[in-house]
Parts: sequence; structure tokens; C-alpha cells
Amino acid sequence: MSEIKIENLTFSYYGYVKPVFENVSFSFDTSWKTGLIGRNGIGKSTLFKLLLNQEIYQGKITKSVDLIKFPPNISDSSQLGIDLYKKLVPDGEEWKLFRELNLLNVDENLIYREFETLSKGEQTKILLAILFTKEDGFLLIDEPTNHLDMYGRKIVSEYLKSKKGFLLISHDRDFLDGCINHVISINRNSIDVQSGNFTSWYENKVMKDQFEISQNEKLKKDIKRLKEAARQTKIWSDKVEKTKNEKVSGSKPDKGYIGHQAAKMMKRSKNLENRQNKAIEEKQSLLKDIETKESLLLHSLHHHQNHLITVDHLSSYYGKNQILNNVSFEVKQSDIVAIHGGNGSGKSTLIKILLGLNHEYTGDIKLASNLKISYIPQDTSDLTGSLNEYINIQNVDETLCKTILRKLDFARELFEMDMENYSDGQKKKVLIAVSLSKPAHLFVWDEPMNYIDVMSRIQIEEIIKEAKPTLIFVEHDKRFVESIANKIVHL
Repeated sequence: MSEIKIENLTFSYYGYVKPVFENVSFSFDTSWKTGLIGRNGIGKSTLFKLLLNQEIYQGKITKSVDLIKFPPNISDSSQLGIDLYKKLVPDGEEWKLFRELNLLNVDENLIYREFETLSKGEQTKILLAILFTKEDGFLLIDEPTNHLDMYGRKIVSEYLKSKKGFLLISHDRDFLDGCINHVISINRNSIDVQSGNFTSWYENKVMKDQFEISQNEKLKKDIKRLKEAARQTKIWSDKVEKTKNEKVSGSKPDKGYIGHQAAKMMKRSKNLENRQNKAIEEKQSLLKDIETKESLLLHSLHHHQNHLITVDHLSSYYGKNQILNNVSFEVKQSDIVAIHGGNGSGKSTLIKILLGLNHEYTGDIKLASNLKISYIPQDTSDLTGSLNEYINIQNVDETLCKTILRKLDFARELFEMDMENYSDGQKKKVLIAVSLSKPAHLFVWDEPMNYIDVMSRIQIEEIIKEAKPTLIFVEHDKRFVESIANKIVHL
């Protein structure tokens, strides 16, 4: 295909102190299946906007292909899927759409239904099928996995692997490994382009970070030694100057000679001091600003009972449709239980029943007495207003909560912003930080990793494995589930 080239790109949002991009240059080929990786808020979606000329920037972006955004903007979701196809691809041939739907395992009859009546996962697949019929375009795909279950993610990953090229934002490591062959990583102070999948990129990153950390330690030791030498030189220089002033001010006949010798010594000491300070500056300029994973904090309480939850023959209906059918399991202390099932299998319904938010069920549920629960809901739309007020309402320690947010690479300036203006990932981090700050016997998390960047996912995995809390969670990130769960409830 062709190359997309970015040269000396600088961009900043109005009112922000720090630019999103500052004089960055890189390029990538449109034949690559490329994953775009980076922390929440670091500029991935912003880069998409710049590539699509939706923001004014400084620098140069060169491209010779038609860039297509996923998901597209849909003004009328009440129209039929087939009509949406004709609108998005006016010159499209319908057989191409059916070909793509077949590759995605989608029932072709769904495109004759109103688009808004379809599940979010079905909408995702149909939109991908529609856009990939435009064979001369290059897709910019922004987080397609958020509404897909594990099976759906596997299908879409295999589908993307069969395509010629795209640029993909995703935080699901298995999904990325299944479909990409290059990585662009947006770091705090640089952008790296590498061949390979997520796992090979991450292994290279760990090795590079370890090397740079060891180099930083050596440089810091050298800087400390040089600063001490400069301090001693300064002390000696001050003594020489004091001696010179005392000698020259006397009335002895050799004061001219003494003054001359002292001046030479002063000059030598100043030259030495300047060389030492220059060496310190050079060493400091070599220090790398390395983005390291900081350890999180989790307040898990010990309960006097070992059995915290017992579920026996639980069933639930939504209207005439049975959502849960004869579900039984138990949760003991330190169990990390994944609730597993496809979209619509009743995972969130089960969570709400356990929390006492849904009473439409039959069967028996027993919870240990005085059980303190910390809950992360799936929905973040209620997060508006002041972060400080929200933290206080949740009755958690403000300093601890903000410390956890900072460890999750949450920018300080966000603390003063209305949460309504946060990205979905930033809102999710607020919910996670509040939950981790809340002392609890049991943590209940409903799809906690939606919108959360890869590095933060790894941090959360590590604290769970270290702290071993009692946790019940719903999550479609296969690697996250396999990394932490010791029990799976299949629905």
C-alpha cells in the first residue's frame, strides 16, 4: 500500500499546560496491521483526530489513502442496517457486505432490522463489515472490543488478522496478539514503532526499561560523586579567595607576588568547578524519564467466617425470558471468582442479585454477616461534578484515593476538572481507585477493565495476585481472567 508519515507534529488542547504531542516524527505502512498502545489520555484517540484532519496542528502529516474512522458517526440509528450500509458506502455492492458478515459469523438477517435494536456486539461486527467493504480505504479502529464477549473478541481478532492493514486502538492483550504485526507505542516523551505483536513489544519494553533503569542508577551515582567533588572545589576556592584577600590587604613587600599566585589558583579552581558543573549537566541530560509500573494499594479485610457467599439453585427471569438457570456456587475467603458467559447470559444480573440490587429471582443466597463489599459498576455515566466531592461521598480517604490514581498515571490537572469531561478510561480509573481505597471483605467488579489501558491492567493484576482479596468479577479480557482467577462460574 503506502506510507503515512508524521513530521514535527505538535498539538495541544486549548487550556492544557502540556502539549499532547511536541515535535514528534514517525511513519508507518498502511499494509501493516498496527496496534496503537499507550496510557489512557496520552493521545491515541487524539492522533486519530489529527490523521482525520479533525483538529488544527503544527507540523506535517502525509498520506495518500482514504482514512476511515471506526466507529463511524451515525446520525440515525433507527434505520435498517442495510440502509446504513448504503449511506456509509454509497457505491457498495451488497454481496461484499454479505461476504464480510459471513467472515464475522453474523446472521445476515440482522441487517434488515433497525440498527438500534441490535446488541452492542452485533452493532460492532456489522459496522466493521460495512467499513471493510471499502477495500481502498485504511481503517482507524478505536477500541472495538468494549462490547464484545470473549468469543466475539476471538472472532473479530481473527477477522482483522485476515485484513491487509489498519491502525487499531485496543487494550486487550490477547486480542492484539491475535491480529497485529506491528506496534506504535505512545510513551510519555517519545513514540516508538516496532514490528511484532503486543507480547514481543512488551518483552522488549521490559528489557529496555531494565537497562535504562540500571543506566540511570549509574548516572545518578556519577552525578552524586561529581556534585560532592564540585562542593569540595567550591570550599577550596572560597578558602583561596579568603587567603588572597587577607594577604593582599597586608603591608608585606611580597603581596604583589602572593596576589598573582592566588589569582592563578583562583582561576584554576574556577576552571575545575566549571568543568565539574558541565559534567554534571551532561550526565543529567542522559537520564531517561522511564515510565515504570508503580505498585498499587488494596485494603482487604479478613472476615471471621470462611464461607462468604453461598448460591443455591438460583434462577432469574426478564419478562418471559429466563436469564439465569439453576446456578449454584460458593465463595470462600481469598477466592477470586470470574463470572464467565457470553453477552446476555446474565452476568450483570447475577452481580446485582448478589449485591441486593435485584430481587427478581428464585433459589437461595446466603451472605456472611456484616459483610463489607466494595463494588465497581459497569456504567460510568453517573460520574459528574467534583472528584473531591465524589470521593468524600464514597467515604474513602482522599489522599489514598488520589495516590492510587496517580499510580495509574492519572494527571494531576484532572483532579480539578468536572468528571463529566473525563474520558471513559479516566472515569473507570476513578471507580477502581475508590474501590481499592475502600476497606472490604469482598470486592465485586462488573467489567472493571473496559477502557482501561494495558499498563494499568497489568498493575491491577499484580496487586490482586499480591494482596489475594476475595473478589467476584465479570471481565471479557481473557488474559486478565487467566492471570488472576482461581475459580470460574460458567453461565
